[in-house]
Amino acid sequence: MYLSQKKLLQALGERLRLARLRRHMAVDVACERAGISRMTLYRAEAGSAAIALGTLLRILSVLGLEADVDLIARDDKLGRLLQDRQLKPRRRTRATQRVDPS
Repeated sequence: MYLSQKKLLQALGERLRLARLRRHMAVDVACERAGISRMTLYRAEAGSAAIALGTLLRILSVLGLEADVDLIARDDKLGRLLQDRQLKPRRRTRATQRVDPS
């Protein structure tokens, strides 16, 4: 895993931890509501890459942040740009002049 990806995961984990603390939610309560172990929550809050997406969604749900998952990759600017470049511009056809055979 690249360093930049590790930093993104660590920042996500820190945001999860801060969100839990802002809600004055104890580790045991968060774990029970999400149906995960203390170690799993610890790993998620530490930014571990081994946390399953489903587990992350359960943690976000406990924190009331599950709608944030919908924001992931929502605006694919690069993908749209690449797709637009593949579209070939349509050529206008000229109206052919008909020659009268007489």
